Amino acid sequence: MFKTRKPSKDKTVILTCRIILGSVFIFASIDKIFHPEAFAGILHNYKLLPDILIYLPALFLPWIELIAGSFLIAGIFVRGSTFILSSLLLIFILAITINLIRGINFDCGCFSIIPGENGSTYFLLIRDLFLLIPGVLIYLYYKKDRR
Repeated sequence: MFKTRKPSKDKTVILTCRIILGSVFIFASIDKIFHPEAFAGILHNYKLLPDILIYLPALFLPWIELIAGSFLIAGIFVRGSTFILSSLLLIFILAITINLIRGINFDCGCFSIIPGENGSTYFLLIRDLFLLIPGVLIYLYYKKDRR
């Protein structure tokens, strides 16, 4: 008879989550794409990778963010894009947490490669945890229209 709709499964909520998460990653990728050397320096400051492994992520990570974010907004490979972006968020959360435990305060290079533009390390951790919410909702409740 009557179907009840759960708010978390509402297409509008999922579309809003896709736009938010995709836009955040697209915006985050732009400065890093244009300044890969500076981004490599930021990755070096995390003190998690050996020097020889810094340049590969500095070159490819921003492009992965841009492509997955664009696909998410466009509705292409939505679950795969969400999985990639949520996995990146989990990696960022882990890296930030490790450096908080170490007592290292650093610039994450998330949205800007300019030192001091990204906020405190605790803020970065909280922000990334909140950004996981739309990713989880999309991954769990996205259903491609079957017509």
